[in-house]
Amino acid sequence: MQTANSSHVKIITADPSGIGLFGLAIVTLVASSQKLGLTDGLSYVLPWAIFLGAFAQLFACIQDAKHNNTFGMTAFGAYAFFWFSMGVSWLIKLGAFGPELAAGIDGRQLGFAFAGYLIFTIFMTIGAMETHKVLFFIFVLIDLLFLGLAMDAFGIAPEVFHTLAAYAEMGIALLSLYGAGAAVLNVHFGRVFLPVGRPFGIFKPRT
Repeated sequence: MQTANSSHVKIITADPSGIGLFGLAIVTLVASSQKLGLTDGLSYVLPWAIFLGAFAQLFACIQDAKHNNTFGMTAFGAYAFFWFSMGVSWLIKLGAFGPELAAGIDGRQLGFAFAGYLIFTIFMTIGAMETHKVLFFIFVLIDLLFLGLAMDAFGIAPEVFHTLAAYAEMGIALLSLYGAGAAVLNVHFGRVFLPVGRPFGIFKPRT
């Protein structure tokens, strides 16, 4: 009689949250500088949106999938594809795909996309309450960013909500830089070098 033997191989991969948060930090830093009027145009925002906002977070998404981290995979993946979409939207606006597409822009369509991302981010903000406080407040700022972007796109108090989006995006950049540093240095030194705050502990798993 033959018996089937099975073995499990554990593949250890590094925590990708550092590179994912760094990608988020840099793209929001550059994009917020344009919204705040510190810089002009979208031409130099595009490469950072595609390579840092999109590809860096997509890489983190794939690595988190290997960690069986559904929350991290979904978050990094969703925002990676957001920046891919924004990059293409800006290319359309700049006429890279021809004048017909550029002439047919209706900004309210972006408003619906931003509103959808706002709803998604609210769910993710609830989930972030059980990760750590730095990530939670990053998500709170992302909520404010999408609220501002959606209202601005729909033409509702555009000056107020554009300003809200701009400052929220700058806040995301600064807090994400801190989070990226913490993700790298805390592991590198094997201790809490940059504190990120404990989970809120409100949502307990079912026993």
